[in-house]
Amino acid sequence: MARPDGRERPDQLRPFKLEMGVNAHAEGSALVEMGRTRVWVTASVEDRVPQHRRGTGHGWVTAEYSMLPRATHDRGQREANAGRLGGRTHEIQRLVGRSLRTVVDMKALGERTITLDCDVLQADGGTRTASITGAFCALYQALRRMKEARMITATPVRSYLAAVSVGIVEGEPRLDLDYTEDFLAHTDMNVVMVEDGRFIELQATAEKEPLSQQELDALLGLAGKGIRELVTYQKRAIASLG
Repeated sequence: MARPDGRERPDQLRPFKLEMGVNAHAEGSALVEMGRTRVWVTASVEDRVPQHRRGTGHGWVTAEYSMLPRATHDRGQREANAGRLGGRTHEIQRLVGRSLRTVVDMKALGERTITLDCDVLQADGGTRTASITGAFCALYQALRRMKEARMITATPVRSYLAAVSVGIVEGEPRLDLDYTEDFLAHTDMNVVMVEDGRFIELQATAEKEPLSQQELDALLGLAGKGIRELVTYQKRAIASLG
């Protein structure tokens, strides 16, 4: 049975596009599209670190996340006007930051901070996973530019990483849920994984009935397949930088 967006297989990613160097000013940048979800990511390098890193010789990688007011069907309020970050926003930007820190050698970075700004232009499910996948590429480009400028001696990336959503919809494990499938899912999970198959983070919720071990294994298998494909796309995009 065809999926809501026309995909024919449960193990199929949405159409994926990743464009590098989309911002003329940022040290690294990427526009990532997963189906109708589109996220603009920039990486900014600063010669400073948070207080807890000062004097350690180690750098820091952090992230900020926001959704434009009309990224969704109805206009949302800008959180800047609300005067505070929403709980969901805070959770997602912490997830992006800690995921990226896992694959960067902070000592080799030196006492510098790289901030990844993830701005959702259009949302149709999977904005946090798209943000992570695109942010890794923007980060990689920034680190390459730092190496070219002799700020660092090598690109301090330990591994490629990407993220994808999976879930059980109408009793069937599916890869890369769009908004409709996410709304219908009995169980949904976000998976962050490095290239060799090790996990950085799993976020799973069973809403209607508990998740069995067999179902969990099926979802993790789908996620692994999807992330391997996404890493291939990442490598092609980064190679296009020359």
